[in-house]
Amino acid sequence: MLKSNLTDDLLWRAVCAGSSTAFRSIIDRHWEAVYTTAFSYLQDRDIAMEIANDTFLNIWQKKSTLDIGSFRNYLTTSARYHVYKVLKTKRALKLAYVADYDKLYAMDVAHNSGEEKIRYMDLRSEIETHLSALPARCREIFLLSRLSNLTNTEIAEKLAISKRTVENQISIAQKYVQRNFKDVALGVLISLLLQ
Repeated sequence: MLKSNLTDDLLWRAVCAGSSTAFRSIIDRHWEAVYTTAFSYLQDRDIAMEIANDTFLNIWQKKSTLDIGSFRNYLTTSARYHVYKVLKTKRALKLAYVADYDKLYAMDVAHNSGEEKIRYMDLRSEIETHLSALPARCREIFLLSRLSNLTNTEIAEKLAISKRTVENQISIAQKYVQRNFKDVALGVLISLLLQ
């Protein structure tokens, strides 16, 4: 029996070597997170359960060809992909007679909210991933400034540091964001153009 304190990487290596016990440990560790991700988008228990099961079945079937760096990120992305396929299928299958074409736009906006939520969650995840590379204190100061809308003085008082330190950390974070978020900005622009 495998120890439950093994990392995902070690378990994944054992799975690639054909260990069904290691695979069972990975399922036990991550099934609920995949299910919850799918359910949060679809609000359908049966489909979310099917997506979670399909995700792990696909991993097992393709274990010899998959190159997984971060298991948790791979599972989340895979679950979102399955959700997107379900939403796309539902969208293709829905046929509706529309007597009033002015209401057609309102129906389309309501129908696309699931896809927009997925895009938003993907973008948010990518931004969080990029920001996680900043030093902890720098990230904290930047988020207090940008998300909580605190002034530099308020941040300095809250964290018991000098205002100059706050300014320096925000400057470092801004330079990092400008350097590393060009791809994210391009992705947002492309997704807006494709709508």
